[in-house]
Amino acid sequence: MDPRTNPYSPGAGAPPPELAGRAELIERAAIALDRIRARRPAKSMLMVGLRGVGKTVLLNRIRLDSESRGIATVTVEAPEQRSLPAMLVPPLRASLLKLDRIKRVGDKLKRAFRALGGFLSAAKAKYNDIEFGLDLGSEAGLADTGDLNHDLAELMQAVGEAAAERDTAMALFVDELQYVEEGQLAALIASLHRCAQASLPVTLVGAGLPQLVGNTGKAKSYAERLFDFPVIGPLDEAAAASAIVRPAESLDVQYEPDAVRQIVSETQAYPYFLQEWGKHSWDVAAQSPITLEDVRRASRHAVAELDSSFFRVRLDRLTPSEKKYLRAMAARGAGPHRSGDIAHQMKVKVQSVAPVRASLIAKGMIYSPSHGETAFTVPLFDLFMKRVMPDE
Repeated sequence: MDPRTNPYSPGAGAPPPELAGRAELIERAAIALDRIRARRPAKSMLMVGLRGVGKTVLLNRIRLDSESRGIATVTVEAPEQRSLPAMLVPPLRASLLKLDRIKRVGDKLKRAFRALGGFLSAAKAKYNDIEFGLDLGSEAGLADTGDLNHDLAELMQAVGEAAAERDTAMALFVDELQYVEEGQLAALIASLHRCAQASLPVTLVGAGLPQLVGNTGKAKSYAERLFDFPVIGPLDEAAAASAIVRPAESLDVQYEPDAVRQIVSETQAYPYFLQEWGKHSWDVAAQSPITLEDVRRASRHAVAELDSSFFRVRLDRLTPSEKKYLRAMAARGAGPHRSGDIAHQMKVKVQSVAPVRASLIAKGMIYSPSHGETAFTVPLFDLFMKRVMPDE
């Protein structure tokens, strides 16, 4: 069929045509954000899950819904090896400028700008990745000590007071939060805690890999009382079928039931893979309905596309020893696996590959579901490793 009208959207963070199976979570986030704006207690939210489950899509949808209801937002993606102040200052300034357009008498917003200026000046001396040329002004003694724990708490408090002055809330939306260094994550958590204690309308909606839960616990022992940690997993069978069928139906194209079941089975109902299989099934099909044979032919194209992009870009970041570790994991299946079993597969001692395991966790390739266990953060990666390293 015509690829120009193909309704599916595989891509990093690209919103699918049918956001199936996530309505309850979206409403749960909306309730929390509205409570915080009204200065009622509600926990911040950190969504955790593997790659390809749609965390970024959900984060963006919740953000857009929040903005439509008048909530101020700050959007950050946390890359590896970047400091939190460097990521936070530019979008926070932009959000404060939007607040400034709300016509309401008061000095809290001006103070928030001065707090941001003091925070920036102090942070520049400590973090060499900050590039920001504007002079925001400052106030002596306000968020300018150079101690991130103290300064970020003062900054967030000033931001919360400015948001309250304008009858709104400030919501930080941070993706890939697992990459924020532990000390900086601790400072962020502490600043949110101070705002919560003062009933100030500041909150965090974050997303990250499963290790984020452990990271926050290590950073601050009270994190479990400050955050909700909804686990984002694959869709159930009905929602997965809806994600495939409804975009096609909007263009008067049908699927044979067996074709839908085959897609759900091959993708294991992971949202990103559903979009990939839907795209290729549409492209190879000659007419409606899309058949089981169409899906089988499409599977070859979908796997090749994933191998050359989604999977390959992650493999290319790894050292030879890291690749060997992942290949040994793959030999034992999807996992999770005991660390000792992986070492046994490699015919080495556990201690000798512990640094490799730690490096792979830091790179976001694997995580530890429980003590002594290891699992892939990327679904179907075990099958890819067997295809790309068949002789191991």
